[in-house]
Amino acid sequence: MLHRLLRGLLAAALGAAALLVPDARPAHAAGPSGPGCDPLAPVECLLPFPNDWYTRPDPATDTGRRVAFGAAVLPRATAGRPVDPTAWNRSDGFSPGSTLIAHVPGLEPAATGAAPITDIGRSLAPDAPVVLLDTRTGERWPYWAEPDANATDPVRRALLIHPARNFRDGHHYAVALRNLKDGAGRTIAAADPFAAVAGRPLPGGHPLHARQRQLRPALKALRRAGVRSEGLYLAWDFTVASTRGLTGDLFTIRDDAFRRLGGRSPGFAVTQVTDFTAEQDPRIAREVTGRIEVPGYLNLPGGPPGSVFHRGRDGLPRRLPLNTQLATFRCEIPRSAFRTASHPALYGHGLLGRRSEVGAGNVKAMAAEHNFTFCATDWIGMAEEDIPVVLGALADPNLFPAVPERSEQGMLNALFLARALIHADGLSTDPAFRDAAGRPLVDTRHGIGYDGNSQGGILGGALVAASPDIRRGVLGVTGMNYGLLLNRSADFAPFQQVLDTSYPDKLRQQIVLQLFQMVWDRGEANGYASHLTDRHQVLMHIAYGDHQVANAAADVEARTLGARLIAPALAPGRSPDTVPYWGIKTVSRDQLPYRGSAMTVWDSGTPTPPLTNTPPTGPQYGHDPHSDPRNSSAARQQKATFLTTGRVINVCGTTPCTAVPAS
Repeated sequence: MLHRLLRGLLAAALGAAALLVPDARPAHAAGPSGPGCDPLAPVECLLPFPNDWYTRPDPATDTGRRVAFGAAVLPRATAGRPVDPTAWNRSDGFSPGSTLIAHVPGLEPAATGAAPITDIGRSLAPDAPVVLLDTRTGERWPYWAEPDANATDPVRRALLIHPARNFRDGHHYAVALRNLKDGAGRTIAAADPFAAVAGRPLPGGHPLHARQRQLRPALKALRRAGVRSEGLYLAWDFTVASTRGLTGDLFTIRDDAFRRLGGRSPGFAVTQVTDFTAEQDPRIAREVTGRIEVPGYLNLPGGPPGSVFHRGRDGLPRRLPLNTQLATFRCEIPRSAFRTASHPALYGHGLLGRRSEVGAGNVKAMAAEHNFTFCATDWIGMAEEDIPVVLGALADPNLFPAVPERSEQGMLNALFLARALIHADGLSTDPAFRDAAGRPLVDTRHGIGYDGNSQGGILGGALVAASPDIRRGVLGVTGMNYGLLLNRSADFAPFQQVLDTSYPDKLRQQIVLQLFQMVWDRGEANGYASHLTDRHQVLMHIAYGDHQVANAAADVEARTLGARLIAPALAPGRSPDTVPYWGIKTVSRDQLPYRGSAMTVWDSGTPTPPLTNTPPTGPQYGHDPHSDPRNSSAARQQKATFLTTGRVINVCGTTPCTAVPAS
């Protein structure tokens, strides 16, 4: 996910960022909850999380609630600046991919029998110690639970409960922790505040009366589902953000921008055309660079790094008068296009990268082998020029909204590039996209595809969901939900050092990551996955044992969007799971071709990743297979057929798909 060339730049930026942050307080200095915090969890404010204690009724929202964080409850970094809750309080609920966080002193998950990542099915057992209940439908929700393996102080170790598929947009959930055990197998008694709230009715003047009244409906729903009060350690409830709450910002700027565009092509200018001889490049005949004009919705002219949306009185993004974003693009036209007009496609680059990744060897190979013209623009918000802002946001969450909001402008830039590529009056009218006889080099008649890798797969899910022109997208070495991914990614190591300086307490770090995700949902696949395949079709390519994008996050995505697993996915005994790929429907190879969304797993022989929330670093985890699928000719064949026909074909015979480790 992270370009190797950026590692040095990140290290230098890390050193500079560390100088801006005061010496960290020791972890034990993290204070208890205070005014406005949930009295059920006195150890740390915002626990348990997510939590409707921090919402208020609002009939104007789709859920009927609105997040209502006070500035005093949001955790400050060591730099000490209060966190402005405005960006969070726009939400009408919490992230559909929220990791639930609780603090249970002395908990031993194995002795308790909590469902681990290797046995998700156990989470739905009648006597499961953790119960997630959709109160609207009465459905039990699958999950896996784990202690935070990164905790340095056992007294402040978080219990993390990850949904195995995203919670439903706009639904309400109740959570119960019951019959929890310590290392000696003893039942852990509920803390006094919860015992009081779950007990007899409290008088009106009691300090916990309001909390008891708020929690009563959730406790009743749990009782109806068979969760008795005996043995109950803790219970709480939360509301998931609505679809409009998650997607509203991006869809607002998309709809406004395309309304302004009407039936025209976006304005563009070609700035450079480079023709290559066959000796210079046997695959690519021409490289074209230029700029696309896009309405700008960021609050600074030209939308530089650190910009956020300019918003109207209704809170929705609005274009600054005459503000224009110039999206620089680069296109690679294969030699085959000079014989037969090529298929147009967008390419999405990796973590904090650049549009130049469209010139990588695997992309050129895909273009040449299957006659694609790939075009890319920088994914601003998560591009190389945004590295200082990303680092700064880890030191000061007030800066974080710029990351997803500028990313959404970046998505709009890509949507306009796509329209210009396939519009009859667009790029194909320029001589740069025609041969010497004036024949177009790009076939604009059949829409446009998308192929992105790593970050291009993670953010690409949101782009495909928002696109009026892209019908099919390949999400390469993908996953979703950075709040789940970051702890498990080898790429996060340099960023982790900044986070450790800003939030040395690991329990508080977990809260911060989930707060980030609430805002990040608006600019990555996690906020769009539930409806991604309503009008679009995607093919997920996964590298087993990926060091950079955790397989666990890809599995959650496949369950959420309904992608079918191409089976067999792995050789017998390869997976450590009780039921490999639990909850993901399969398509056997004799049922191919398949017309739907699918996931193919590519195995390079890399060891199984950690079963904890830690990255696969160290020699015991072997080769990083992150780049292997895209460097496989069989994988490229499957991608090309999918993008041009919508069919997922068999390219691996009767055995699991394998890929040769790339250097």
